[in-house]
Amino acid sequence: MAGQTGGNRVDPRRILLLGAVVALIYGIFSLRLFVLQILRGSDYVAAADENRITRVVLPASRGVVYDRNGVLLARNVPSFEITITPASLPDSPAEVQAIYARLSSLTGVPIVVPGSKPSAECAEGRGIQDLVEEWTGLAPYAAVKIKCNADPHTAMLIQEQAFTMPGVGVRVSPARDYPTGALTAHIIGYMGPIPAEQREFYESRGLRIGQDRIGYAGIERSLQEILAGAYGQKLVEEDAAGLELRLVAPPQEPVAGTNLRLTIDTRLQAAAQAALQSTIDSVRARKLEFLRSPIVSGVVIAMDPQTGEILAMVSLPTYDNEQFARLIPLDYYNSLLSDQSNPLINHAIQGEYPPGSVFKMATAIGALNEQVVTPEKELFDPGEIVIQNRYFPNDPGRAREFVCYDRNGHGLVDFLRGVAVSCDVYFYKLGGGYPGEVAGGTTGQLEGAGLGILRIKRYAQAIGYGRALGVELPAEASGLLPDPDWKRINLGENWATGDTYIATIGQGFVLATPLQVLESIATLANGGRVMKPTLLRQFLDGEGNVVREIEPQVLWDITQDVTSDPDHLKVDEQWVRLAQEGMRQVVSYGTAADYAQLDNVVTAGKTGTAEYCDNIAQSRNLCQPGAWPTHSWYVGYGPFDKPEIAVIAFVYDGGEGAVTSGPIVKQVLQAYFELKAIDAAAQR
Repeated sequence: MAGQTGGNRVDPRRILLLGAVVALIYGIFSLRLFVLQILRGSDYVAAADENRITRVVLPASRGVVYDRNGVLLARNVPSFEITITPASLPDSPAEVQAIYARLSSLTGVPIVVPGSKPSAECAEGRGIQDLVEEWTGLAPYAAVKIKCNADPHTAMLIQEQAFTMPGVGVRVSPARDYPTGALTAHIIGYMGPIPAEQREFYESRGLRIGQDRIGYAGIERSLQEILAGAYGQKLVEEDAAGLELRLVAPPQEPVAGTNLRLTIDTRLQAAAQAALQSTIDSVRARKLEFLRSPIVSGVVIAMDPQTGEILAMVSLPTYDNEQFARLIPLDYYNSLLSDQSNPLINHAIQGEYPPGSVFKMATAIGALNEQVVTPEKELFDPGEIVIQNRYFPNDPGRAREFVCYDRNGHGLVDFLRGVAVSCDVYFYKLGGGYPGEVAGGTTGQLEGAGLGILRIKRYAQAIGYGRALGVELPAEASGLLPDPDWKRINLGENWATGDTYIATIGQGFVLATPLQVLESIATLANGGRVMKPTLLRQFLDGEGNVVREIEPQVLWDITQDVTSDPDHLKVDEQWVRLAQEGMRQVVSYGTAADYAQLDNVVTAGKTGTAEYCDNIAQSRNLCQPGAWPTHSWYVGYGPFDKPEIAVIAFVYDGGEGAVTSGPIVKQVLQAYFELKAIDAAAQR
């Protein structure tokens, strides 16, 4: 027995080994449980919550836009979407097909499109059944859109019949509407879908890719954040099928976008557009008579020179932003892109053109301020002068002829007459110099050296050229004020003497936007203050109360101290007053006398006829030596003694400035003073 008992004993080592294995397994499970519950517990809870809790975006109402008189320029209107919630459809396939058939007849959306592939809701090439079946497997309790931008009549009809069509609904969402359409399209702009490259930026602000839209141009783009407001959200618990069970937390309410009142007067805008369009049509017809295919565009801007408020801004050709209010039609958009006149471009701030003789006012105040010439000094204009065109100091140069637009010459010309008749030779001599007639000035220049390109550039910058002015619109261009460094870097050539002469009168490499040209004359008109041009007048709340007034902003005053200039340029007030008088004489007996005078208001201004040879002119073989095509410019302001309005008209390929652009400005000025009288009478 003892032997049998001893044979059944278990080896203690086996018991220890088994215990160790059990302990190891228990330890592994305990460790795993510790990792899952303690170390990574919050991650798994968050993942579980993410599966059952959905963040629902609550869109904010976009701010509306008014003109200065309360006329709506951009507003929100209801957009009707026809939806189907798959889980709410009847169980009977026959009843479901009957609902599909009725919806198809009402909306025009086909029931099935053979071969269609999954795509966005409301996309072309998808049928009602295609969309419903796709969403049944994804989120059967979510409402799928089968028709977007349904007309109100159809939406109301479906809403009335919804009780007989279980699962069918009508959802109302805000859409943008532009009541003034093409009249203010370049100012207001339009909206479009969020681009893929900006997805992260806008998702971080709560916007939904594929659903929400952002500003693409104009005020809609530049003031996107202000107009859009702040989206809200709510956290809801859903089951696996997407059925909303409960609110997890109190919702975060959206904050409506800010409403804007602009400085634009829609009535003046309409008058400016009508005047410009009429002139463009006349110019186009004249060119067709000469068998010349015309590319004619233009700009009109009206500004209060005392405040910088823009009263009208027209760029033609334009486009109809109302067509972009819901979706961007591809055919229409492509037709705009292919138009050589670039109707999608706001030429008022994005077009860069040689300014021609309007630029002479920068040379004028510079020459007086630097004592290159006295106002009484008479320079002789024989109709042409010959200079030695040099590329470096010891270059003997080659003779180059510079002619006046009047080949007979103007004879002896002093400052006021030089401005009034826009004498080219007078300004050639001021800018480039002329031995025996022009002094070197106050900075040690040689006798006869003239103002010189660097000082011309300084004075042009002082009155608004060569930089973006900060108007509240996207993609404002800077223009170009060339100098020797610019030419060496960009063209690989030395600066020539002739480059200075031609730059003096706003030709050659000089480029400016119409807004910069207007700013330069408005600065002289108001006594020397460079005002920030603005389209904003007031920020409003949802009830129309003023939240913030936009105060006029003086960028700098040329008669005080242009601190942005490294040498702290300062212009004597007497030279500004003399420049004003010269521009008054432009209208009283000078180049604009026959085209821009008003009957009851004394005005002043400056004409410009600028030769050009851009890619369009080259493609049409228009750049013939001695007969280049010309742009037309005129800037006028009034009343002369206390200016209230300054207006620029620019016509691309429009010919002589006074003849083409002068009457446009005259009509806009007349419209302004007539509207002012009407408003005054209405307030009595």
